[in-house]
Amino acid sequence: MNEGIPQETINRFDEAFDRIKQATGMRTQVEIAKLLDIRQSSISDAKRRQSIPDSWLIKLYQIYNLNPNWIIDGEQPQFLGEKRGGALHVRESGDGYGRKPKYYQMPVAPMSAPEPEQQDETVTIAETLAVPEQFHKPSLVIVRMDESDMEPVIHRGAYVGIDKDRRTIRSGGLYALDMPMEGLIIKRVVHDAENSRLILRSENQTYADQTIPADGAADRVVGRVTWVFQEL
Repeated sequence: MNEGIPQETINRFDEAFDRIKQATGMRTQVEIAKLLDIRQSSISDAKRRQSIPDSWLIKLYQIYNLNPNWIIDGEQPQFLGEKRGGALHVRESGDGYGRKPKYYQMPVAPMSAPEPEQQDETVTIAETLAVPEQFHKPSLVIVRMDESDMEPVIHRGAYVGIDKDRRTIRSGGLYALDMPMEGLIIKRVVHDAENSRLILRSENQTYADQTIPADGAADRVVGRVTWVFQEL
């Protein structure tokens, strides 16, 4: 199947694909294909050619800030800019080895609330989460996913960190939105410029897309999903 292709090249492709799975929290080709919005056969084609397509690298940078050189060769840094999107593995930096790690006890807001930072006296915070220092910031809101519509990217029961300072919509990103009659929802937001609307897309294909007019949609954005804590 890989006749004529040096073994070193084959190993590099497999290692690069393993790094993609590691960084995204995906386990199967089906999940990777869904994430990249490609056919599963495209992954088989890429494996046969022993080449990671540039379109994959661009998509993974847009969603996760993943460094293309890290994907291809394992060259550090792993991220260009801050980590974002997807399922992140919590790991203490080696720079602080021997130093007691610092954690922040953060309230976990219910998704049924109108908006995490505008809860009335009837809303009770029943849970807190110890957040490592590198994942904490003053603009952070944490919710616990109460639906399965974003699986397999965000599992039901996952803790989701939302950065309220990142409300500018970038097509393809994961955002928390405050919706009438629904409360807080988390969706992949895609800009449909031709029809002047935003498509609110679930990762779970059994859920239908929602749409809202692009005009005024920014008022509904609570913030961008910046990390996810969940079991894999």
